[in-house]
Amino acid sequence: QVQLEESGGGLVQAGGSLRLSCAASGRTFSTYAMGWFRQAPGKEREFVAAISWSGGNTNYADSVKGRFTISRDNAKNTVYLQMNSLKPEDTAAYYCAADAVADGDWDYWGQGTQVTVSS
Repeated sequence: QVQLEESGGGLVQAGGSLRLSCAASGRTFSTYAMGWFRQAPGKEREFVAAISWSGGNTNYADSVKGRFTISRDNAKNTVYLQMNSLKPEDTAAYYCAADAVADGDWDYWGQGTQVTVSS
């Protein structure tokens, strides 16, 4: 069983920055691909970014490319999402997820952290 806990959300003005963290339990974190997703009120959950187990491969939603950066520290069992140049449309609950068996499915989810960007 893997437990994920997000932190770092908050209220920020447009153009500002936040860094989200996701701490994972378990000894095999370094073998998991990790991802960030978000869900705004009244909208479906959408993919934001993902990173391979080694950190060598990343991919991003077009809407955040060039503004957000996903990274991980396997020694700390933590994945990060650095968010710069935030826009009001980035307002959402942000969730981290783990692909624990390398099958492309997201097996574990955190509870989420709220990000609100004011205009």
